Amino acid sequence: MSTLLLLLTGPMQSWGASSRFAQRATENVPTKSGVLGLLAAAQGRRRTDSIEDLVRLRFGVRVEASGSLLRDFQTAQSEQKSLPLTYRYYLSDATFLAGVEGDDAMIDGLHEALRHPVFPLYLGRRSCPPSRPVAKGVRRTDLETALRDEPWLASEREMRTHRASTVRLRLLLDAEPGEEGITMRDVPLSYDPRDRQYGWRTVTEAEPVAVNNPVGHHDVHDPVAECGG
Repeated sequence: MSTLLLLLTGPMQSWGASSRFAQRATENVPTKSGVLGLLAAAQGRRRTDSIEDLVRLRFGVRVEASGSLLRDFQTAQSEQKSLPLTYRYYLSDATFLAGVEGDDAMIDGLHEALRHPVFPLYLGRRSCPPSRPVAKGVRRTDLETALRDEPWLASEREMRTHRASTVRLRLLLDAEPGEEGITMRDVPLSYDPRDRQYGWRTVTEAEPVAVNNPVGHHDVHDPVAECGG
């Protein structure tokens, strides 16, 4: 069993899970459907190709920097007729460490695809390219351990906003069978634009990850800061 880690950072990200009509919202963390779509693009899969093997991967996210919510709006015309304004929401200056867990051969293949993607990679929408390489590497361990063991990956500017020497980061994971959590329609069954289908998944919030802040004030009386709330 191995875990592939992905660094998701850029000026803007948008991870929709329930948007409809003129509102295009974003979740405050990357969605499983969005990240699996990114992996499928790296492998060169078409939207009509099967993704059953990807869906079986266990997924998790650690919030390195939650960023801020940005709203944009767009106008369009069709045959000289103005259409309603479309509001689109983005996460600005956010950073996430995502991971997928599966068997060694599949994880190694996905890692190679991320390093040499067939199609361009983007953070939820085509207008949101990553600012750093997405492939963070393969760890020969389970998903939660891999996400807990990585050092803090936020920018130095973000680190300096926290004075404490230790920072706690949010950690969200696919729930194990029988675990309780938040349910969301975020399991991609088909990316086919003619028949997009999504199933339900349960997400559990694990104990926060305590990480060292290399630019914090290393005083024994420093409080522990919370990040990514």
